Amino acid sequence: MTAAPLADRSVLVGRLRAAGCVYAEDEADLLLAAAESPAALAELTDRRVAGEPLEYLLGWAEFCGLRIAVDAGVFVPRGRTALLVEAAASVTGAAAAVVDLCCGSGATTVALAHRLAPRWLAAADIDPAAVACARRNLAGLAAEVYEGDLFAPLPPRWRGQLDLVVANAPYVPTDAVALMPPEARLHEAPVALDGGPDGLAVLRRVAAGAAHWLAPGGHLVVEVSVVQADALCAALDAVGLEPDVRHDEDLDATAVTARRLR
Repeated sequence: MTAAPLADRSVLVGRLRAAGCVYAEDEADLLLAAAESPAALAELTDRRVAGEPLEYLLGWAEFCGLRIAVDAGVFVPRGRTALLVEAAASVTGAAAAVVDLCCGSGATTVALAHRLAPRWLAAADIDPAAVACARRNLAGLAAEVYEGDLFAPLPPRWRGQLDLVVANAPYVPTDAVALMPPEARLHEAPVALDGGPDGLAVLRRVAAGAAHWLAPGGHLVVEVSVVQADALCAALDAVGLEPDVRHDEDLDATAVTARRLR
């Protein structure tokens, strides 16, 4: 298709809808705003129709009312994770020490920075591309970003001193990754999606580490699927964390908060 017809919004909407884009009208408006020329619009449209995530084409994603930069290959923030942010803010007091594990683009960290007044704010991810993206998003927000596996890269002085640990860790069971939408499984880093045989392998490790890194009375807040919540709560109980499950039907989201008892 030549570039010129794509300048017609109705043609663009039709092409996006035919490719399976549910929100074709909204996507068309975003692509039209992002393209600097008809040729650029044609290229962006071709890439979107081929299945590339819209957020990679735009270079950003909307999350909790904020614009978050998203680089190719980095986990795209999901709207449902707003429940994790709200749950975390509700259990955290003033001047908290806060860490966001499996931070991806740093979207959750940025959102918490706008809701809390932490005395220390940090994020960590094992994926170098995610770390680079998070550092861009957190520039100017007095947050530290570490590269490494879960708690491993954090400064040892914070062990047993954290008030809040949040983690949007991967929780898709390995066999279910192949069933995810192509724009996720073909474009996002597998390490951000695959949660092991039952989807809880990483979250169990987060729970075990949080039992040592949280201060007494501190909270762990994570996202999980509703069908995994009971099994995760059992794992949290086993390491001395008292769990509570929150579900939001509108967001189709489930978050678990867990308080360190002692």
